[in-house]
Amino acid sequence: MEVTALRLMINMWLLLQVQDNYCALKADAAFLRVTPARLQHFEYKSVSFDCEGFDGELGLRVMKKSQNANTCSTNRNIQKGSLCTIETVYIDDSGEYWCETGDGKKSDTVNITVTAGSVILESPVHPVKEGDAVTLRCKNKTASSTISASFYKNGFLIKNSSADNMIIPSVSRSDEGLYRCSVSGSGESPQSRLTVRVFQKETIAICSDQLPVLLYLFVRIVGTMLWAALLLLVLRKRDSGKDRGK
Repeated sequence: MEVTALRLMINMWLLLQVQDNYCALKADAAFLRVTPARLQHFEYKSVSFDCEGFDGELGLRVMKKSQNANTCSTNRNIQKGSLCTIETVYIDDSGEYWCETGDGKKSDTVNITVTAGSVILESPVHPVKEGDAVTLRCKNKTASSTISASFYKNGFLIKNSSADNMIIPSVSRSDEGLYRCSVSGSGESPQSRLTVRVFQKETIAICSDQLPVLLYLFVRIVGTMLWAALLLLVLRKRDSGKDRGK
């Protein structure tokens, strides 16, 4: 009986680990995909938005914060299901975009900047994980070869690079901030925020629909352990009584 109870406890622990990993993946999977994968874009180029990780959700669409209506769909945009493509972006297309389901579930927002200038900063679209390597790249609209660039954080120069990129080998929360870059003779990019997160698994908040199953298994295991303990107590008393009768 002790072996049976131990096996049930091990199975419960394994189930919780699988559930924990599943919930964490479920949380990270739902997001807005941007193509090209950057926060800044040149005017007159094409940009696409798509919702990923919302399997089976009804009424899923890309939204944009605006004064009139929060939707990516306009007369000049092409929206097919959750995919919204802006064939020619303008400065007015700058702003916050997100995914939203028919019942109101939302992804994190992504703040897009469209510029008429000649320089943009290519930086991660979504928050990066603490400890990861991050590359910031300065892109010149008119240059066909590698350029040298200067990089700024929160308005202060942090690096002059002979290449078009700056690498942060192991990003930390202290690296969060507003970044921009400049190219001599071509101008500078707008600012975009780099966000660093310490990702933690929040299984209860994300996977609350699985709690009844886990609660049932927990109660069953506790009940089995109590039943096994009671049975062992009865058997020991019986054996003790037999020994006294000899």
